[in-house]
Amino acid sequence: MENGSQHYVIIGTGPAGDEAAWHLRQRDPDGKITMITAGRLLYVRRYHLHRVFSDLSDWRELLVHPPAYFEENRINVRRNTFVASVDPERKLLGLRHREDLHYDKLLVAAGGGGYIPEGLREHRNLIHGFGDYEGAVRLQTALPSGGRVLMLGGDMMGIELARHLVQTGYRVTIVATEQLFWPHEIEVSDRPRYVEALERMNIQVLQGKKVKHIEEGARGLAARRLLFDDDEELHGDVVMAFCGLMPSLDFMSKAGLHIERGLLVSPQLATINDSIWAAGDVCQIWSPEQNRYQCSYEWKNVKNMGRVAAVNMTGGDEAIDTFHESELTINADGTLDSPFWDYD
Repeated sequence: MENGSQHYVIIGTGPAGDEAAWHLRQRDPDGKITMITAGRLLYVRRYHLHRVFSDLSDWRELLVHPPAYFEENRINVRRNTFVASVDPERKLLGLRHREDLHYDKLLVAAGGGGYIPEGLREHRNLIHGFGDYEGAVRLQTALPSGGRVLMLGGDMMGIELARHLVQTGYRVTIVATEQLFWPHEIEVSDRPRYVEALERMNIQVLQGKKVKHIEEGARGLAARRLLFDDDEELHGDVVMAFCGLMPSLDFMSKAGLHIERGLLVSPQLATINDSIWAAGDVCQIWSPEQNRYQCSYEWKNVKNMGRVAAVNMTGGDEAIDTFHESELTINADGTLDSPFWDYD
């Protein structure tokens, strides 16, 4: 472990960043730790946001740590702060409000945002998000009792929300795309039985439909209207897109690091710059066994990436193995189960 007055900066306060901060403090009691988040709240249990539709009585119940935790561990969290650029040569972050922040060691754990297919981006203002507490509240406000969600794509994060919505009396129709069940890879021949499992969970699935347009509903009708390329239409109260993740890396575009779908890192989570590491949804990890870069989105793996990054940022040399296959399974009662929902 390295000693001295190091300044560790973590971009992102999700499971990877949070886990890294804790281990950094254990391994370097004297170091300075700064976490940067674009959100207005401290780290919340994003996977519990569905509780706004059932038993949530106070938003503070979603906090992973009380504010005192950060004070006790001397972790400075800068909320509502946006990173605009990274200068690896000078070890500076350029913040959007025109402040420069120096680091000695940087961990990029910015996560990813929901991907919206190119043909639908012009309708972004009519699509509800669900990535933070404020988005969850807006969705809950927009949905009347027993209301209907039209969900485009159907990745595992969307299906996770869908199963909770139907359990609390709402209706969900998934307009399936190639991202159905993403990031699980399901053989075409196996897909019908997994779709049947969704329907056993009271989630309606429409296949073979391509959305051409999203509109506001006419007065007296549901708030949203989907038009398909075969001129059929579908009405609902809310439209959501769950078509996989897009890493949040715009601020890294001029940093001179290797980026494909995410930041390319070694099994030690190191980039080609010896002061920058990456963890979580934002990176792709080199797999010597597969001879290629791979991603891992499972909550437990993402947390472990934060731990491994902290170890290596403080002088360790630990490799991470997140390359086991994650299987989508069908329970005895015919419903679905996925390791991507295993976050408690």
